[in-house]
Amino acid sequence: MLGGGGLVAVNVYASATENGGDQGQVATGQVLSAPTIYCPDVGSRLTAVPDGARADVDRELAQLDQQIAAAYQQLTQSAAEIEQNPGFAGQTIIDPLKAERSESLQRIADAIGREGDRPQGLDELAACTLRSSNQGAGQSAAPQGSATPSQSGQGGAAPSQGAGAGGQGGNGPVAADYADITSVQPNVSTPAERSGGSTGTFSSSCGVNANGLFNSDNVIVAPGVSNGAHHFHDYIGNQSNNAFASDQDLANAQTSCADQGDKSTYYWPVLRLQNGKQERDADKPGGGTEGNAGQIVTAKQVTLTFEGNPTSKVTEMPRLLRIITGDAKSFVNGPANANASWSCTGYEDRQLKDKYPLCPSGSDVVRTFRFQSCWDGRNIDSANHRTHVAFEGPDGSCPAGFQAIPQLVQRIVYDVAAPSLQDGGRTVPLFAVDSFPEQLHKPVTDHGDFINVFDEGLMRKMVDCINSGRKCGAGADEQPPSQSAEPSQPSGTASPSGPPAATQSAEPSEPATQQPSSDQPSSEPPAGTPATETATAPAPGSGSGSTGLPRVYATASPKKTSTTKSSGGGVINEPTRRPDTQAPTGSAAASPTGTAAAAPAGQETPPTGSQTEPQTEPQAVQGGLAETGAHLWPAVFGGLLLVSGAALLWRTKRTSF
Repeated sequence: MLGGGGLVAVNVYASATENGGDQGQVATGQVLSAPTIYCPDVGSRLTAVPDGARADVDRELAQLDQQIAAAYQQLTQSAAEIEQNPGFAGQTIIDPLKAERSESLQRIADAIGREGDRPQGLDELAACTLRSSNQGAGQSAAPQGSATPSQSGQGGAAPSQGAGAGGQGGNGPVAADYADITSVQPNVSTPAERSGGSTGTFSSSCGVNANGLFNSDNVIVAPGVSNGAHHFHDYIGNQSNNAFASDQDLANAQTSCADQGDKSTYYWPVLRLQNGKQERDADKPGGGTEGNAGQIVTAKQVTLTFEGNPTSKVTEMPRLLRIITGDAKSFVNGPANANASWSCTGYEDRQLKDKYPLCPSGSDVVRTFRFQSCWDGRNIDSANHRTHVAFEGPDGSCPAGFQAIPQLVQRIVYDVAAPSLQDGGRTVPLFAVDSFPEQLHKPVTDHGDFINVFDEGLMRKMVDCINSGRKCGAGADEQPPSQSAEPSQPSGTASPSGPPAATQSAEPSEPATQQPSSDQPSSEPPAGTPATETATAPAPGSGSGSTGLPRVYATASPKKTSTTKSSGGGVINEPTRRPDTQAPTGSAAASPTGTAAAAPAGQETPPTGSQTEPQTEPQAVQGGLAETGAHLWPAVFGGLLLVSGAALLWRTKRTSF
C-alpha cells in the first residue's frame, strides 16, 4: 500500500523565537518526502440530488471531509511508526478510513434513494491511497513557471518538484511552490469584442475585511456544519455569513459595502505568513490544529468589478445565486475545476496557476478570481455547486442553454515581500493560502465564493450600466478616494503605535468571528492615500483571459516606493507614486491607526451583523475637532513658553543695565 519508506514524512521543522516575543522567524528544515491522502471527491460526482435529500447529503459530504482531515492528522503524528513499519499507515489509517467512508457513502445513497433513484457506484469511491507530494498524476509543470495544470486521466497528487512538507503547520508550502514572476512570459489574452456585446463595468466597494471577520465554515458546500471548510475564510460584504445563516439571515444582514443595496457575500481563504506567529486560532479547528498556521495577512486592496460579455448583452443574476470558482481540493482532484490566478502588480499580463509569485521590490502579490459568467436560467445552485453555471468559451460565448450574466472579477492585493527560499523562509517568511490539511497549501487550490444578495433594483441598475457600456457603481471613478466601506471598528480599540511590521495583518480572536488585535498595525493605507477600487486599464499588449481558461484581465499598477512619516506615536510606511501617475479613486481603506475613514455622505457605516460568535463593535471615532485640538494644544503651549522666555530675557537685560 505504501511503497516502502519513500512515503515517510520526517518533519524537522523548527521555529525560533527572538527576544522571547511572538515575532520569531521560522526555520524550515528539509523533509524527505511529504505524503498526502488522496480520496476520490464525492461531491463533484453528485450532479443530481433531490431537494428533499440535500440537507442529509451535505452533512455526509462534510463528514467525509472531516474523516480525511482526521486521517491526515493521524498520518503526521505517526511518522516514526511508519518509518519503522511501512505497512503501519495502511493498517491503522487508510483501511479504517475506507470503512468510515463506506458508511457515509451508504447513508448518502440511502438519502437520495428515499427521494428518487438510488445512485449506483458510490461504494467505488470509498478507497483512499497515500501518495507522495512529488508523485503526481494530477498536474504537470509548464515552462517558465507558469504551470497551467493538465489532467492525466486519474486523480492524484501534483508534483511539487521538491520533497518536503515544510511550513509552520508542517504541511507546506515548499520552495517549489513559488516562481519568479519576471521569468514568466505574458500569457493573457482576451476574446475579441463583437457587435452586440456588453462593454460596461459595475464596481462595488466593500473594503478589505479590516474588521477581521473570519470563520472556517462554508455555507454553500456545508450548510449547518461548523468548520465545514477546515480552513479560514476572509469575508467582505455580508456580515452574517456562517454555516447556519439562512437566506433570510443573509437578506437581513449588515454589509460592509459602500452601497447598502449590495448585501452579497464575498469570501476566500485567508493568506498567512509562515513567520512563527501564533494566531488565536492556533489551537482551534480550521486553524493550527489542521495545519493552517502563521500570521493572517489583511489585504491591502480588494477590487470587486462586474463585467459584461464580449458577444452578447447580460441578464440579471437571480437573487441568492451561489457561485464557487476554483477547487479547494484540486491538488488531489486534478485541475479540472481549478481556477487560481496569481501575479504581481505591474506584471498582471502574466498569470500563474499552480505557483505563488515572487514579486520584485515595489510590486505587490495579486490574487485574481474570474467567476463563471454563464447561467442555466433556472437554478440558483446545483448538487455539486457547479453545473448551474459555466464559464464562457474561448470566443466569449456561453454554452448552449446558458445565458450571460455579469462576471464578477475579484482582485485581492497583498503587501507581502518575496520569501527567502534559500533558507526556507527564515529571513523573509513564506506565505500561503489556508487549505484543507491534505492539500498542503498548494497555490492551485485557491478558490473564491460568492452569493448574490443585491437588491433587485441595484441589480437592474448594474445590468443596464454594463449593457450600455458605462462605468458605474460605488467603486467607480466618481467615488472620493478618502471614503471607506469598512464597518466601524470596536470601541476602545487602541491604535497601534511604533513602526509597523513589514507585512501587516489582522489577528483573529475566535474561529467563527474574529477581530483584529490591537497590537497589530492595520494593513490599510492612510486615510486619503489613494487605493483604487476599480480595475485599471490593461497593460499594453495584454488582454483578458487565458486560452482555454476564464478571461484574466491584465492590470498595470504603478511602481511605488515607501517613505515614512510620523502618525501619532508611530511611524507608518506610505506609498509614493510617480508624479506622472494619476492617483486612483475609490479607496475602501482605513488609516493605519485603525481609524476608519469617513463613510460616503449621508450614509452610516454599518456595524457587524449578528453571528453565532460575538461580533466586532464600532471603534472609537478619531479625527475632527478633537483630534485637531490634540495636535494644536502642544503648539500653542510651546508658543507661550517661547514668549515667556523672551520676556524674561528682556527684563534680565534691563536689570543688568
